Amino acid sequence: MMQSIQARSRLLQLFLHHGYHILKQGVFSLLLWGGMILPAHAAADLDVNTAAVAAVKASMQNRHSQLLQYYQSGAVGLTAEGFVAVKDAGLVPLSQRSALAALVKDENMDRVQLYHGIAVANGHPEWEGEIQRTFALRWIDKAQPGWFVQRDGGWVRK
Repeated sequence: MMQSIQARSRLLQLFLHHGYHILKQGVFSLLLWGGMILPAHAAADLDVNTAAVAAVKASMQNRHSQLLQYYQSGAVGLTAEGFVAVKDAGLVPLSQRSALAALVKDENMDRVQLYHGIAVANGHPEWEGEIQRTFALRWIDKAQPGWFVQRDGGWVRK
């Protein structure tokens, strides 16, 4: 039973990550998995753009230019949970470490708000965890070459 629940949870994660564009276009209305029918409305609209979501995205975009140098140097990386983490503070001059910590904290607070805002905008706050996992996969996939990302419990340079 537990394996079945885990398999269905993983399927939903993959479905949200890869299938929502297809569903938005109306190509599929149902997904059949092991006797379970998952309705098309179960796919979150990850591109929803409420005022709250747009404000968080703008804040993150403005901060990205400040974080970019730290991604490139390897001081910070993208976690498997969909957050930014200081990977190697030793790569940052001591005088800049508190500013970096504040940037990372603000970025992660915005990410929490983003995941929550998208879930709420979809009318399903309970989807927040799945939305977070989906974004984690997206950001790792879109990370630039040379950035550090978490895979299989460890840091790897992309």
